[in-house]
Amino acid sequence: MAELNLKLNRIMIKIVMRFFFYLIACFAFFNCSRPGPTSKTTINDQAPAGMVWIPGGEFSMGTDDPESYEVERPAHRVKVDGFWMDATEVTNEQFKAFVDATQYVTTAEKKPDWELLKKQVPPGTPKPAEELLVPGSLVFTPPAYAVSTEDYTQWWAWTPGANWQHPDGPQSSLEGRWKHPVVQVSYDDALAYATWAGKRLPTEAEWEFASRGGKESQRYSWGDEFRPQGKFMANTFQGVFPGKNESEDGFAGTSPVKTFPPNPYGLYDIIGNAWEWTSDYFNANYYRELSQSKLTVNPKGADKPFDPQEPFAEKRVTRGGSFLCASDYCVNFRPSARQGTAFDSGLSNISFRCVRSRVP
Repeated sequence: MAELNLKLNRIMIKIVMRFFFYLIACFAFFNCSRPGPTSKTTINDQAPAGMVWIPGGEFSMGTDDPESYEVERPAHRVKVDGFWMDATEVTNEQFKAFVDATQYVTTAEKKPDWELLKKQVPPGTPKPAEELLVPGSLVFTPPAYAVSTEDYTQWWAWTPGANWQHPDGPQSSLEGRWKHPVVQVSYDDALAYATWAGKRLPTEAEWEFASRGGKESQRYSWGDEFRPQGKFMANTFQGVFPGKNESEDGFAGTSPVKTFPPNPYGLYDIIGNAWEWTSDYFNANYYRELSQSKLTVNPKGADKPFDPQEPFAEKRVTRGGSFLCASDYCVNFRPSARQGTAFDSGLSNISFRCVRSRVP
């Protein structure tokens, strides 16, 4: 029986990592069409509470650094208009206010619908056992022994009952975590919150411009040295990934927002702590397409998603890396780093922040 349960767990993790759960969208609460990646909310020039002004401008998006991942290349010229951006990732305290006001139910709190789920997996993928199709999410579970970093199922555990209120599983809570970024939220959960708050999710170009803090080519948001004068600048993973986190920065998981220094624009945790949703579809070919133009103004992302590794999954771009990014595994604690995440995913290390456009 134990062997059967192990096999079922591994099968479920592999399936969920491709597409995760669908969401009963926010339409019932907001009586509006689902905003696409080009939607904008406009405001006047008065600084909104908790937001900082990002002046906009022209910059080199992506990188030509050979010590980067292919999806970050090539660098290409982009210009973005100015906008307001949340100084921090949305916290559990802020997300609770949204849920209390709207009675919103997140993706991880809903039982998945196999008829919707199977559209995002290869034809012929067998339906998981009914007892596995229950509300839940993926929780980072460090193995107690050395494992190959080629197999992510060794440290991600499908956990029934895991959601934003119980980020590590049904026995966990938000006690002591109210100022931490909310996690276990899908793209649609983030979009629902942004709509309720009168904001939107940033485009990928806006996010990277803001992360760079007005600098062009430095490797990190704060400069070219990862730990200037030995100081930790972001919440990342120290040790041997995934099983031995030395937590030299003081945290094995997420940290309270504003724990680490802000970048020059006043943005906290724009690198590390938790990955952040953007509005753009993830398309592995998109940067090559943009590089054909001398300058792209206010890009809104690819017209459709495409990941050659998971061609049936609908993915959005997530940015910034997280507390699980390590120098020996996932070196994604850089402004140009990007990945595609299934829109209906929830994980221990994905959060978001919002933006607002400015009225001319």
